[in-house]
Amino acid sequence: MFGFIADVIGSTVDAACEVVGSTVDFAGNVVDTAIDTVGTIGDYVAENPGKALLVTGATVATGGAALVAAPAIATVAGAAGVLGAASTGTAISTLSGAALTNASLAAIGGGSLAAGGAGMAGGTAIITGAGASAGAITSAIAAKDL
Repeated sequence: MFGFIADVIGSTVDAACEVVGSTVDFAGNVVDTAIDTVGTIGDYVAENPGKALLVTGATVATGGAALVAAPAIATVAGAAGVLGAASTGTAISTLSGAALTNASLAAIGGGSLAAGGAGMAGGTAIITGAGASAGAITSAIAAKDL
């Protein structure tokens, strides 16, 4: 009986060691890939400083514009009825003014803080990130043709 228990415990420990070993290998691969990517980006910037500056400038500009425009962007989406209901259950498209803007930003941010979402700040961050990403992609494509 004790031999059986010892075998089960030994098998469990072996399985746990396999999982830990696989996890460590995976983490090592992720770190190696990240280091290689940073090196590649660094090489590109060193070889193409003008293009890198163009892409960086466009990314900052479009991200900044999106940050400033986030309330207006969210309000348009909310008024169009694409965001559903506020955390109160009221359809966002029926709201107006600050309530429309705030509910729209919160909906884009995954819901209100009370409901477990990122709230208005999360919505603003998502819109800003999308704007910066659009600028980065567009300027990278444009810089490729230079």
